[in-house]
Amino acid sequence: RTIGDRIGEAKASGNLGNTLKILGQFDEAVVCCQRHLDISREQGDKVGEARALYNIGNVYHAKGKHLSWNMAQDPGYLPQEVKDTLQKASEYYERNLSLVKELGDRAAQGRAYGNLGNTQYLLGNFSEAIAFHKERLAIAKEFGDKAAERRAYSNLGNAHIFLGRFDISAEYYKKTLQLSRQLKDQAVEAQACYSLGNTCTLLQDYERAIEYHLRHLVIAQELGDR
Repeated sequence: RTIGDRIGEAKASGNLGNTLKILGQFDEAVVCCQRHLDISREQGDKVGEARALYNIGNVYHAKGKHLSWNMAQDPGYLPQEVKDTLQKASEYYERNLSLVKELGDRAAQGRAYGNLGNTQYLLGNFSEAIAFHKERLAIAKEFGDKAAERRAYSNLGNAHIFLGRFDISAEYYKKTLQLSRQLKDQAVEAQACYSLGNTCTLLQDYERAIEYHLRHLVIAQELGDR
């Protein structure tokens, strides 16, 4: 501010906002991120504007998750305050998405689609969540981003469960399992086995369910995860 560096001030405000978000000070975080957005617009800085929109979405997303953690409920069954907060997150991600499309930034589009999928899932809009996660998946494959691909499969599996499409969920979870082994991520492998065990139970394939739950147990023991 002293040297009149507006872009520098915008970036600093954005960083402050992100830090306050991590500290759980969501309302203060929004103010700082909004400052980042306002200055970026004033300076005609499209990249900064896109980043600010994404960051505000993240603050509302984190706030929504934080509020819903205090109430253990299935996605979709949320108090109005939580719904409103997640809806705001979704709106900012949508605005970010249209701007990064304009900028031709595919990687940023992938991130926006993933977060839109996650917010719609929490809101209980499972069909919309699936559409967004499929877009996320396509971009992850485009970039050869195995970790993002793995997350997309997992999210697609979760959303199909709530639509009662257990067989489709099982296919997505199997892909999650395959990738977690490729990535040598044992914690994620255990999680995928757990999800597959539950899905096989829903499909009444109890033998397979037992196999997956035993695998989950073995990895949990190996990792010393009580």
